[in-house]
Parts: sequence; structure tokens; C-alpha cells
Amino acid sequence: MITLKENCKYSLMVATSMGIRITPLNGQPVHSSKLFEMQATSAESNVASISSFLGLPVKVLTTFVKDSPIAKFIKADLRSRNMDFEGPEVAQGDPWGFRHQINIADSGYGTRGPRVLNDRAGEVGRTLNVSDFDLDRIFNQEGVQILHLSGLIAALSPDTSEFCLQLARYAKKTGTRISFDLNYRASFWKGREEELSAIFKEIASVSDILIGNEEDFQLSLGVKGPEAGGEGIEAEIEGFKGMIKRVREFYPNASVFATTLREVVSVNEHLWGAIVLEGDNLHVVKPRTIRVLDRIGGGDGFVGGLLYSILKGWESEKWVQFAWATGALATTFLTDYAQPADEAQVWSIWKGNARVQR
Repeated sequence: MITLKENCKYSLMVATSMGIRITPLNGQPVHSSKLFEMQATSAESNVASISSFLGLPVKVLTTFVKDSPIAKFIKADLRSRNMDFEGPEVAQGDPWGFRHQINIADSGYGTRGPRVLNDRAGEVGRTLNVSDFDLDRIFNQEGVQILHLSGLIAALSPDTSEFCLQLARYAKKTGTRISFDLNYRASFWKGREEELSAIFKEIASVSDILIGNEEDFQLSLGVKGPEAGGEGIEAEIEGFKGMIKRVREFYPNASVFATTLREVVSVNEHLWGAIVLEGDNLHVVKPRTIRVLDRIGGGDGFVGGLLYSILKGWESEKWVQFAWATGALATTFLTDYAQPADEAQVWSIWKGNARVQR
């Protein structure tokens, strides 16, 4: 079990670059659509949504474009998710200046897979800087139980890399537990491989919870991936078990390691599983069939459920079950974050009970 700080204002805090997601209606492709829905988005706020919707106090560290209607839209969305937030207001400058990132995506359908375009030119989140935040107030006076960091933000720009590194160092010094979802993106690493490798390894070395898939662990941390051991899901699971145990050898400070397992049958039918190692306790959910409305955010939902379970102080066997279910829940929403009504709804998903609740 993970021992958490007591008397903290916030259960969970995330560092993120907020933006907007624009999605065609009715699962249509972007190029053939005239009607779109806009929502506020970021992977890290997706993670935090599980805890915030289930009643735990959550804080978001980010940055905004000053006097921007998009920034106002994002702030209203975060408030609707029961999240506190803080961050500097950065002037847009000229028409080629700062703005919030734009994620343009369709959900796909059947055999037509989803397509996602990330437009991050001029992204204001790239300016995130530790000097814009009072870390003593945040970590010592207010208090945070778990700080969640993502490789997306750690690799976004030299400023955000240093921002995440300094947050991790300060959190470690103050007894805040650290969760790190590696989230490797090759396009973010291009030309910065040596620099980012050192930063990711240092953050991982002070983290208590490490999350990633085989590509994340191999390319971010240089840990050998799953070894081939035959065909079928059983062989795949054994390979993942071996990989996670190798990660633990390199990063003994961490006590929790997690990865998801996904096989895509079609856009709307996936096999969904997970592995969590807590201490010497290895828990596996073999892939089960789930129906998918929109797959974007399923992994974030899993991470959010894992962190919520840890914050609640449950036994680790329940962590992987709840996280599996919150990941599955996220894929049933058109938003890319899950909005659980209560814990009972999540446990019903785990139990496979889709009967009407009256």
C-alpha cells in the first residue's frame, strides 16, 4: 500500500496544457462534416476527472491566453468538473501569437478507424514555467496527496520539461506521492532525445507510480519490452509481466506499475485488459469485450481510476478492477473523459451488470 500525506487540501493535482477538441457529429469523418461539437480537453485533466466527479478535491496547474473566449470556455468546463485551477494569463500578442491547442478528431465507425489531428502551433501551454507558481504554498500550505505528471507535458517544450522536473523534485521533498504516465510521443522527442531521456529517467526515479505501455517503457526509459513467448493473449500477458518486473529493477523507488491491454476488433468493439503490480502483488485483468462509443480517453480513464483507488486506500486487488472499469466507462462518453455518477456505477461495469437501475 502507498502511504499518503494527511491534512491536504487536494487529493490529486495535475499539470497540463488545456485545449479544445472539435468532433464531427454522429461519428462522421472530419472531411465530410459541416457540424462539429467543441469540448475542453487535455489528457491530464481527463485523468483527474474520475476523482473530481467522485467527490475528491482536485487541482489543475495550467496556463491561459489572456482575454481569450476559448480560455473562458475551458475555465467554465473545469469548474463544471468540480476542479480548482490556477495559472498565469499570457497575452496572445499578434495574430500569430499564443492560443490554446486544438485537437480535431472523428470517432470512427465499424471498420473505419478514428483519425486525430493535433494542431499545437502557438500553444500557450508550452510556456508553463515553475516561476509562475508558488510551490511552497501549493505543496506545504495547501498540501497535495498525489501529483500526476504526463510525458506529454514533460516533452512538450524545454520550458514544460523543466516545469515537470521541478514539480517532481519539490513534490518528492515534501512527501507528496508522484504518478508518472510516460505517454511517449516520437514527434515531441525529435531532436531532443538525449535531453528528454535524462529528464524522464529522473522523474521516473522519484515516482511512486509508473504507468505506460511497452513502447513507453522502451523508448522513454530504455527498458527492454515484452519478450516473444508464443501466440495468444496468455503469451502477451506473460511478456508484459516480465517487462513490468524489469522496470521495477531499474526504478525501485516506485511501488506501483501499471499498463493496459487492448485489442481492437472493430472501432466499436475492443478487448480491454490491464496489469497492475503493487509491491509483490501482481493483478491481471484478462482482456474482456467492451462496446466503444469513442475510444479517445480510455487510457486516461484507466489511470484516473487507478489513482482514485489508491487515494481511497483500497486493497490493490480492487485498484486494477476499478481502473479497468473507469477506462471502459470513458469509452462510452462522447467527451474524452469519463463522468462517473458514483462508485456503484463503476462497480456495475466491472461486474458486467448493464441492467437498468431504477
